[in-house]
Amino acid sequence: MCPIGPLIFEARGELWQDTRGLVFTTKYGTPIEPGNLTRMFALRAKRAGLRLIPLRNTRHTTGALLVVGKVHPKVAQRILRHSQIAMTMDVYADADDAEVRDALRQLSEALRGGSAA
Repeated sequence: MCPIGPLIFEARGELWQDTRGLVFTTKYGTPIEPGNLTRMFALRAKRAGLRLIPLRNTRHTTGALLVVGKVHPKVAQRILRHSQIAMTMDVYADADDAEVRDALRQLSEALRGGSAA
């Protein structure tokens, strides 16, 4: 059961119906209909003053933020639940020009026997 589930169960009493430990439920613990989840996501984003993106794009946003945060690819793979690291690397990993220049500078210095730091 979700760690919050028991707290909500106490508040809802006999009305609480979640037996699967769902993270997102209705107020009674039943699964949310996909259309309702999409509408609630849009409403919450608007209330928070966020730029609205389709719910399905939050996965890509998560992957992009993991890359920007320099999270190890194997960790990102687990968070995104990809079965193959190739999916994580092909879709989300991208080297920007500054990173490529820095890598080439380090390689050049290492080949000259200098410090790359």
